[in-house]
Amino acid sequence: MKYVVIGGVAGGATAAARIRRNTEEASIVLFERGEYISYANCGLPYYIGGVIEDRERLFVQTPEVFGRRFNIDVRTRSEVIAIDRAKKEVSVRTADGKEYRESYDKLLLSPGASPVRPPLPGIDLPAIFTLRNVYDTDRIKQYLNSHTVRRAVIVGGGFIGLEMAENLHHAGAEVAVVEMADQVMGPIDFSMAALVHEHLLQKGVKLYLKQGVEAFEPSAEGVTVKFQSDIRLEADLVILSIGVRPETKLAVEAGIELGEMRGIKVNEYLQTSDASIYAVGDAIEYPHPLTGKPWLNYLAGPANRQGRIVADNLVFGNKVRYEGAIGTSIAKVFDLTVAATGLPAKRLKQMEIPYLSATIHAGSHAGYYPGALQMDIKITFSPKDGKLYGAQIVGYKGVDKRIDEYALTIKRGGSVYDLMELEHAYAPPFASAKDPVAITGYVAGNILSGKMTPLYWRELREADLSEVTLVDVRTPDEFALGSLEGAVNIPLDDMRERMSEIPKDKPVFLFCGVGLRGYLASNILKANGYADVRNLIGGLKTYLSAVKPVVSSGWSCAPVPRKETCTCEEPVAARVVKVDACGIQCPGPILKLKKSMEELQAGEHLEIRATDAGFPRDAEAWCRTTGHRWIGSRSENGVYRVEIEKATACSVAAHQQAPVEKGKTFILFSDDLDKTLATFVLANGAAATGQKVTVFFTFWGLNAIKKVQKPKVEKDFFGWMFGKMLPSSSLKLKLSKMNMGGIGSKMMRYLMKRKGVDSLESLRQQALDNGVEFIACQMSMDVMGIKKEELLDEVTVGGVATYMSRAEEANVNLFI
Repeated sequence: MKYVVIGGVAGGATAAARIRRNTEEASIVLFERGEYISYANCGLPYYIGGVIEDRERLFVQTPEVFGRRFNIDVRTRSEVIAIDRAKKEVSVRTADGKEYRESYDKLLLSPGASPVRPPLPGIDLPAIFTLRNVYDTDRIKQYLNSHTVRRAVIVGGGFIGLEMAENLHHAGAEVAVVEMADQVMGPIDFSMAALVHEHLLQKGVKLYLKQGVEAFEPSAEGVTVKFQSDIRLEADLVILSIGVRPETKLAVEAGIELGEMRGIKVNEYLQTSDASIYAVGDAIEYPHPLTGKPWLNYLAGPANRQGRIVADNLVFGNKVRYEGAIGTSIAKVFDLTVAATGLPAKRLKQMEIPYLSATIHAGSHAGYYPGALQMDIKITFSPKDGKLYGAQIVGYKGVDKRIDEYALTIKRGGSVYDLMELEHAYAPPFASAKDPVAITGYVAGNILSGKMTPLYWRELREADLSEVTLVDVRTPDEFALGSLEGAVNIPLDDMRERMSEIPKDKPVFLFCGVGLRGYLASNILKANGYADVRNLIGGLKTYLSAVKPVVSSGWSCAPVPRKETCTCEEPVAARVVKVDACGIQCPGPILKLKKSMEELQAGEHLEIRATDAGFPRDAEAWCRTTGHRWIGSRSENGVYRVEIEKATACSVAAHQQAPVEKGKTFILFSDDLDKTLATFVLANGAAATGQKVTVFFTFWGLNAIKKVQKPKVEKDFFGWMFGKMLPSSSLKLKLSKMNMGGIGSKMMRYLMKRKGVDSLESLRQQALDNGVEFIACQMSMDVMGIKKEELLDEVTVGGVATYMSRAEEANVNLFI
């Protein structure tokens, strides 16, 4: 029997070796069009970044060693260009251009997938690369060694894109990630990806979400990346990580059937429409175990398993069935570990499958044992019987162990109740007595039983808070650092005594830091006759991460903080007191900060270590409210270090008595291009002085902040009419004079570009990057039928009262 294998990476090499282990009688020929076989694709980014220093460590086997050990005829640099199914022959072209034919009894296709490379202008510039194999890796590495790469742009925020972002950062480059979707890491839900966004921004990575690339242009720096929104980024290097598509050209030309997703269609034995031809790896399409619908799965683990199964079926006949893959994946993103398995909420919603979800924030091991790091977990499950659909984890330690437990439960058809029954190994350095996996089962069980009614972050964001009672059950100290607008503070421990302050005739929305205290408070209220009580799932940690706009400034370094001095008393030398708050959940770290500062003298520094990702933000807010000097923060391997200098007593008093700094307020009533340009020029100028700037967009001015690509929204007849008559976005604005049917506005944009003046869209983005607040008038939106979803994500919606509060704090108010 003669077996021919096409493709020598992952599935192909695994299958060839397994065939030999099954039989010594067979003849096995392995074709690989590249120079290498059986190499570590997933390690390529780490070699580029210098984490893996020795290139040879990427190769599991050389063709020579592999061929000799398994008695396989390995032919590298040999591309199979055609399959003659009738004659059972393949046509092969070698690197020197020679062609020949090779016969087979059974054929295995393992061609993999190829990177998506869209036909954009400038796509072939020498500074633009894709990363899929060793050849790509060597080209990128050579470019890095021969060029000064200070700024790198990654197009695509998937696993490879973010791994490349980390490794290019490790190599010394500033990095920007451009992603057309509203989040990075497609396999996870937005609320979980928001945690990744925060971490990337903390590491200095620029994020440009919901931005499509329109073209690449050569420049003195190397290449200019031009967005559809007219933003332009100068870069020395560009990595395309847009995605991959199955390599099916060979199969199509041979008449082998493809599936709905345009992958090679295989049956449960991994057999194609030709009984003598099998297929494995990235190129195949197979039903998802949970939905039964075809899908493509680009992961090395399933490819290797398929290789083992197909080898047995090739040698012994079709005896081993492939169960399918659920997409279990994991990636390192700087200090974070991000993992997913099964179906996220967004995919379930897309497929119209009813689901519920639960989100928790727990420690990787017992909090009292040193080194515990936070782990954020979200699971999705059936509202009918609790069947587990998917799980996502963002954390630092122990993520791999937990995601594998979820994956096994899903593949065995398990439910959230099975998560409660899993028996976990427990010792303080490794886990908690209540493991995070079990806790997600408990939370899901409470939701299913009705013991807790969940409030999800999107529901809270879209709710009419005038119709509910919003209660913050955290401590007064936490509440003082900032809460949700309209919330009243009734701490959990005071709930029974202050219950009379909560009306029973309105729904009650409860929230705390991570969700636990809200759940306990909901139990108290429900037991005392409150009918409609809901708890914010994941607490403020999930909510604030999810609703916070992602804003990236241009290529620049942060300024060195200015040190202030006190003249009324001599501070002591800057002694640094170090405090460990690692493993303590919110509000523990901020309370420890407050207590520790009370014991310091003026001028002394407090360096506090914590594993709560939200702690640096809380600590900086605490400094703003108390007058102590924020020095800075840094993170490493999931540990956040914050340093604060204690202010003198008079500095604190002066801070408390200081008048509110005056800002600038603009009302944009017009949608004329020239007037809108003037507004953003003035706003940027005011923001450059460090003052608070607000732009209030009303009536026609709303057209300046519309998205170019808008989601579909329901509108009444008048809203539809306004939409037809008004400019669809800022790109369609006209000049107030000399517009000449649109010629004037085009001429204006042309001259601005020619003279190096930023476009309207660039000025608008600069305003956002500079912290300018954009407020859309709610009344104008209602009258004109404009929905929030049609406006830029950074825009908030407010009314006259919101504007007046900003105006009262400003010393300049301009109506344009």
